Amino acid sequence: MSFPDAASLNSLTELSSEAATDSNRSAAPVHFGFQNTYARLPERFFSRLAPTPVAAPQLVKVNVELARSLGIDPDALSSTVGVEILAGNKIAESSEPIALAYAGHQYGYFVPQLGDGRAILLGEVVGEGGERYDIQLKGSGPTPFSRRGDGRAALGPVLREYIVSEAMSALGVPTTRALAAVITGERVLRETVLPGAIFTRVAASHLRVGTFQYFAARQDIDGLRTLANYAIARHYPDASKAARPIRALLDNVIARQAKLMAQWLMIGFVHGVMNTDNTSISGETIDYGPCAFMEAYDPATVFSSIDANGRYAYGNQPRIAHWNVTRLAEALLPVIAEEAGSEEAAVAAANEALAAFEPQFEAARLTGLRRKLGMFTESEEDAALAENLLERMRVNGADFTLTFRRLCDAAGGVKNDAGVRELFTDSDSYDAWATKWRQRLEKESITAEKRVEAMRKANPAFIPRNHMVEAALNAAISRQDFHPFEELLDVLSRPYEDRSDMARYSVPAKPEERVCQTFCGT
Repeated sequence: MSFPDAASLNSLTELSSEAATDSNRSAAPVHFGFQNTYARLPERFFSRLAPTPVAAPQLVKVNVELARSLGIDPDALSSTVGVEILAGNKIAESSEPIALAYAGHQYGYFVPQLGDGRAILLGEVVGEGGERYDIQLKGSGPTPFSRRGDGRAALGPVLREYIVSEAMSALGVPTTRALAAVITGERVLRETVLPGAIFTRVAASHLRVGTFQYFAARQDIDGLRTLANYAIARHYPDASKAARPIRALLDNVIARQAKLMAQWLMIGFVHGVMNTDNTSISGETIDYGPCAFMEAYDPATVFSSIDANGRYAYGNQPRIAHWNVTRLAEALLPVIAEEAGSEEAAVAAANEALAAFEPQFEAARLTGLRRKLGMFTESEEDAALAENLLERMRVNGADFTLTFRRLCDAAGGVKNDAGVRELFTDSDSYDAWATKWRQRLEKESITAEKRVEAMRKANPAFIPRNHMVEAALNAAISRQDFHPFEELLDVLSRPYEDRSDMARYSVPAKPEERVCQTFCGT
């Protein structure tokens, strides 16, 4: 089956719209307006199945603002029928549930078949801005891709993904979003017995590098071509106008991943499991398993309990992203060769595309660092000045988020240096750097007031500090107390605002509170 252009998306939409009868539409208490373009692709792309019902679902949270932006009534979603849909006990009108097939490199080792082992795509909706989004249930029961897993999710990882994905969105980082969370009324067995839950995830799509690897591993060139054309139509329609659309697809994915890595580094985010099946073609952050946020700056920071060798450490993330898009380029080689005319030309085109990753990443990172440091013109000294600060932070164990936030005040004058100085074990180290920083700032005409205002928009006051996240999860799991979860969500929804009443959420963990390891939850 071919899928050549954006017009095909429209034809698939028409097919999926015809799947629902007029009588069903009028009777439906919860209207998603599902479309199912991916379900119109060949059957080998997915497995059709319904979620596995659960015993006693209860709503934890509906993302009211997000629901409305998707054209979904949040009150209906919170109703009894709505919760049944979110739990997988009821199939929504016009939904065609499927589990997607994909492969992937996990910690560098290739697994030819992974797939949605505990997730089911309900369908696609078109938001108020005209963008298309997947709605997926995560933890909705076993699928043909479960590989002996139970297909379920525990409450802790569901709440973690809800908190962190919404925080990333508020921080301005491309990400999947949280639409809802429900408790299943059942238990799941991990290291211990835990309450079960289901997470409703919203994504620009669930296409991954591993999706392309799945077809490449099978030498399914027709499937690879179909998938590439679908990705172009859905995510990069302008690429269809290029002389070589598949090469343009690769260029676009590389560019988005390079920018995404710079954005991660600017907020101290550590993904923890950057496998190729967790690398989104759309450029969104996806799959928040053992993720965490760095406090004391150190590029070697690792949190994931299974990342023993630090493959996915904070400072390694750009290199791994480049490695991952290299695997995408390899998977696409057969269809790039069709465009380029030969395998040799395809390899040369892929290498040319990949060579653009590092300069694009470095440019995005330096732009981000300039914004964080209040520098709005370009100077040759900027990169060295920023790197010198980071090295001094590393040596002195300075908190990454607080250092940059307090630099906003310091930009207003030397009299405001005290807050930053106290973060350094050797305050003279900060003073020596600050002298050079102020000399650099003097080269710009912007007023101190405008600089401080701009820096506050680039340096968050609040991030999901690991100990606060864990406290919220523990309260929910051990006491069924969701107030800390709700309060943390509220704080993180406005990360760039100072809130004196919530100051405790901006403070680094005490030694006894530090979270040194995070876990995947599968």
